[in-house]
Amino acid sequence: MRRDDTGRHRAHVPGRAGTAEQAQARHTDGRRTFPPLPPRAQSGDAALTWWGTAWVDALEDTALDPARLARGRTYADRGHVDAITVTPGRAVAYVHGSRPRPYRAELRLRPLSDEAWDRFLDTAAARPDHMASLLDKDVPHALAAVVDLLPTADDLTPECTCPDRAHPCKHAAALCYQTARLVDEDPFVLFLLRGRGEQELLTALTRRNATHTAAERTGAAVPAIDTVPARDVFATRSELPPLPPEFPAPAHPERPPSYPQHPQGPDPLALDLLATEAGARAHTLLTTGSDPIAGLTPWQDAVRVAAGHPGSGLTAATRALYASLSRGTGRTPADLARAVAAWRQGGLEGLSVLEEEWDPPAGPFDRARPALLAQGHPEFRPRRNHLSTPSLQLRLGRDGWWYGYESDPGRDDWWPRGEPARDPVTALDSLLGR
Repeated sequence: MRRDDTGRHRAHVPGRAGTAEQAQARHTDGRRTFPPLPPRAQSGDAALTWWGTAWVDALEDTALDPARLARGRTYADRGHVDAITVTPGRAVAYVHGSRPRPYRAELRLRPLSDEAWDRFLDTAAARPDHMASLLDKDVPHALAAVVDLLPTADDLTPECTCPDRAHPCKHAAALCYQTARLVDEDPFVLFLLRGRGEQELLTALTRRNATHTAAERTGAAVPAIDTVPARDVFATRSELPPLPPEFPAPAHPERPPSYPQHPQGPDPLALDLLATEAGARAHTLLTTGSDPIAGLTPWQDAVRVAAGHPGSGLTAATRALYASLSRGTGRTPADLARAVAAWRQGGLEGLSVLEEEWDPPAGPFDRARPALLAQGHPEFRPRRNHLSTPSLQLRLGRDGWWYGYESDPGRDDWWPRGEPARDPVTALDSLLGR
């Protein structure tokens, strides 16, 4: 027995890592042991990355008792979880509860098949930006969608040696929350749980990338580029030779470099966002000759930027983005969230429908009400370009499309819902989920 930093005695558990060096010494490609994570100074988000959040969501979606989840989160935040050993399909740790002897908690996750890994690796190797993301320990959404990489509620199975038969018990929940911190910091922990170690993956990616590059070089002829000798340019002559043709534009904008975190430096997320936006804008201007966002106001551009990032302000990263964009435009995060929903519903026109009322011509507007009544819908009250019931609303845009909105009865708090349509009945059916 030995005393821990809380003053109580803990049973010595064979194989428990005492230091990071000991854990590293036992680190093989198919088995990683992480020393106990320190307690959290304050309870915040259980995960920061989108894939770490997906891990936590899988646990919380399948839990039958929220109270046990809360106690497990407290155990994790207080550092009650010992060293975590991760192998393909399994994460194991001893978790200290109210009794002197810890319990052995375990999480099981179904490994991917060889065919699924082949799809994942082939897709990653074909895109240089995907390769760069993985080397930066980042997981692109498009790459994760190729296979069932992230856990779902039915394939994350918790187990524990304690007598509590809950699903999960607080000890297994604590292990899951701590594993989310590991996955957050290093997505290769998730890859190992799905069946492949870091070195195995990197080696396979390198081979596939080399094969893919060689195939591209042999299969496509390199276009000849005319050049002008420097001596001809600078020679004394009355007429300069014609300029060589422009270099061909790349197929897509490149991914910006990874920006490190520094206490006195700017926010890396903001830098990445600015660089990505500038690259995409420059690529469009180069290939089409037009600037896609030149005509947008600062508010419209802020809504466009926020709408292009998943999470709708729910994850830590998008909450920070929403707060920054809201401050810069003099709006509230709620205003921005509502505007993002309108933008995702109909782009710039959808945002205009949210923010602008107008008087439409009588013909198409007046024909909408009897068409809705004929389909058995309740009577809608007209006001300018709005048709409303206590909880449903259709708005006619200047483009001639109908946009659905929804509110709690008795509240004038309308939010865009469903897909817009030329026909009001079709727009309402989309709003109602039909």
